[in-house]
Amino acid sequence: MRVYSLFLFSLLLLLLTVRPARAQMDTAVYHLTIRQEQVSKAGKTMQGMTVNGGIPGPTIRFKEGGYAVIYVKNEMNVETSVHWHGLLVPNFYDGVPYLNTPPIRPGQELKYEFPLKQAGTYWYHSHTLLQEQSGVYGSIVIEPKHERLTYDKELVLVLSDWTNQQPKNVLRYLKRGTEWYNIAKGTATPLNRVIARGAFGAQLNFWKQRMEGFGIADVYYNAFLVNGQPVQEYPDFKPGERVRLRIINGGTSTQFWLTFGGEDPLLVAADGQDVVPVKHNKTFIAIAETYDFLVTIPASGKLEFRAMAQDGSGTASAFLGTGPVLAAPVLPRPDKIALMQQMAKMDMRMGAPALKFRPHHVDPEQMKANWGMQMGKKGKDGKMGGMNMGTDKPMAGKEMGGMNMGGNDQKAGMRMNDQPAPPKPAMAGMPMDGMKMPADTAHAGMKMGADKPMAGMAMGGMNMFAEYNYDYLRSVQKTAYADTVPVREILLNLTGNMKRYIWSMNGVPLSSADEIPIRGNQITRITYNNLTMMHHPMHLHGHFFRVINENGDYSPLKHTVNVPPMKQVTIEVLGNESGDWFLHCHVLYHLMSGMGRVVSYNTPRDPRMQGYPKSTLVHETNRYYTWGLLGVASHMGNLNLVSSNIRNQFNLSVENGWNRNMESEATYERYLYDYFRVFGGVNVENARQQQPAPLTEPGAGGRMVSKTTTTAVVGVRFLTPYLFSLDARIDNQLRPRLSLGRAIMVMPRLLVSGYYEYQADFGWVNKLDNNRRFAKEVVWRSGAEYLLSRNFSLMGSYDSRFGGGGGLNLRF
Repeated sequence: MRVYSLFLFSLLLLLLTVRPARAQMDTAVYHLTIRQEQVSKAGKTMQGMTVNGGIPGPTIRFKEGGYAVIYVKNEMNVETSVHWHGLLVPNFYDGVPYLNTPPIRPGQELKYEFPLKQAGTYWYHSHTLLQEQSGVYGSIVIEPKHERLTYDKELVLVLSDWTNQQPKNVLRYLKRGTEWYNIAKGTATPLNRVIARGAFGAQLNFWKQRMEGFGIADVYYNAFLVNGQPVQEYPDFKPGERVRLRIINGGTSTQFWLTFGGEDPLLVAADGQDVVPVKHNKTFIAIAETYDFLVTIPASGKLEFRAMAQDGSGTASAFLGTGPVLAAPVLPRPDKIALMQQMAKMDMRMGAPALKFRPHHVDPEQMKANWGMQMGKKGKDGKMGGMNMGTDKPMAGKEMGGMNMGGNDQKAGMRMNDQPAPPKPAMAGMPMDGMKMPADTAHAGMKMGADKPMAGMAMGGMNMFAEYNYDYLRSVQKTAYADTVPVREILLNLTGNMKRYIWSMNGVPLSSADEIPIRGNQITRITYNNLTMMHHPMHLHGHFFRVINENGDYSPLKHTVNVPPMKQVTIEVLGNESGDWFLHCHVLYHLMSGMGRVVSYNTPRDPRMQGYPKSTLVHETNRYYTWGLLGVASHMGNLNLVSSNIRNQFNLSVENGWNRNMESEATYERYLYDYFRVFGGVNVENARQQQPAPLTEPGAGGRMVSKTTTTAVVGVRFLTPYLFSLDARIDNQLRPRLSLGRAIMVMPRLLVSGYYEYQADFGWVNKLDNNRRFAKEVVWRSGAEYLLSRNFSLMGSYDSRFGGGGGLNLRF
């Protein structure tokens, strides 16, 4: 018995001391728990989503060449997921629910495990609906096998945006197409300000192209955060210490400008990949990008790091050290009216459709030729208006090295024997002297640090967005692929419709799009051509790609690339994976409105994904959103309800005058194109009319009677140039009707509107009174509305049916 016990003890000891081969790879194990909790980030307690009790979630750290094991438990009452942004992981663990990873259902736990093929700064976030906006995100740090940089300490800074609205209500509000978010941010451009700036001609140009004005950011945020707070203090850093700042833009729809107090920081890595160090103070960080900087804590005072939202609507700051503040340069708010004037001078065609009539018969090259500014086309000032931002150059430097990103070392196969030259002095990483900073893209002619003119500010072409290029990023090693690798070209025009908030590629939203094929051992060269006024940070899961810039063979590797308005950017990706991967805009509300594609190697699907159809992910971007307006006034009441997805819309309107006139209508619309839809429905009118006086009572007025008419209607609705809503219809009594309406914001918060309707009756069905051959009915109204808040407004109007009065509108 003693021998048997001794044998069992020895066996147990052996099992405890002998580690599996995988564990010898320096395995790191983490447990992440996602919960719904009450949080307060901007003065209001509301339900958010936390990771291990915090927003953001904890930083998880690994070592290059090691092995990650991460257990994610869902303690919420809805599904969730986690995507490891920028990590080269097996397809099954990428974390896009229904595409390549199962969703984590309530009460379930999912184990992720993968080898760590890279080093650098990355992050993780939910890829389920809008959960990232609610707080499901955190940072990842992978320490390199061999550190090439010297520094004393490091600090992870996660930037994000916070709204006190539920994210689904934010998207619903965007879908209804109002100006409230711009009003709340102070970035609206009402007509009185446009006229005062002499920009009415530019405004007409935008209206002609069905655009209200120059757009920068979509959403009003109550706060911008760094590591979960608007302001953070880090007093433990000592004077003279060199600190590596690992900066992650975990925003949902906010890009930031980064500035630093004290000496100019040294930019050393982008998206986790080392770059040739360059001093770079004013840096644009798009959503989902990461940048690493080296800063030195000043001898006296604390250094400020400041992140300003791109549209200037708010900031977040972190202070390193103690003592007096060495303030970061304060950047002025972009001048949207000046930007609109500059765009109007370029004589380009804006407003490319987000919704093509035939989604499976699209010619991207023809779309590119029809919209935007063409190479060699002259603007109104006579200067050439090319689309080149420095990233569109034909493949400069085709000396290739055969890079294999799929191996255990992500840099395997890249040429290591050539040392890169330092960045050119004229690049965007010029040193800056103290507070001498360029204002923004609108402020042409201002100087950078060494009194050099701001690059690319000549307004004859598209150089107004030159500050957004990547020419200051140069890889520390060659990234070019071998000449023998076949190349396939793909053009993706980025398209959108701000009125209906639909975003797409080549005019086709995700729900109607074909998959993009990608082949192993083949270079896929993707050109993103942005035909919208918004920035689009485009992310390809599971791969790094070359962003082609002026550095040729040393063009940087990234996982996310920003595409500025009316510009194009070219990337190259080597096919070295299998399965299906997601490619999408990382403005979360753009993704959830259709700006995404599935990139497929056309390999067998993982059998573990059985029961999780891809169509679930695709159709999440084509949900119905419902909104309404209730108005109560002294002369009438009205109710409008709308429920809409990308191509279908249901409408109900009821107008009831206190004079007992009433009209209601229910219609179904089908969008054939961005601005054109067909509809059918039922219209009910009740009108009080005075009957003729009896012959026995000459001079007396006839009695008032009510007449109710119910008709079926069909027709078309069209958003015309200059943003007039046109309705052309005919009813079952063969009476044609034409109506036209328009609303304009003339002052901050104040909108004026007008509507005119003309209906003709030729007696084709009903016999007209007094044997007439023609009768007409005209309805018109005019009004004004003053917005008190997102949901309430004061209104006054006159309607030819109901008379005049004033009251209150409620939006819901």
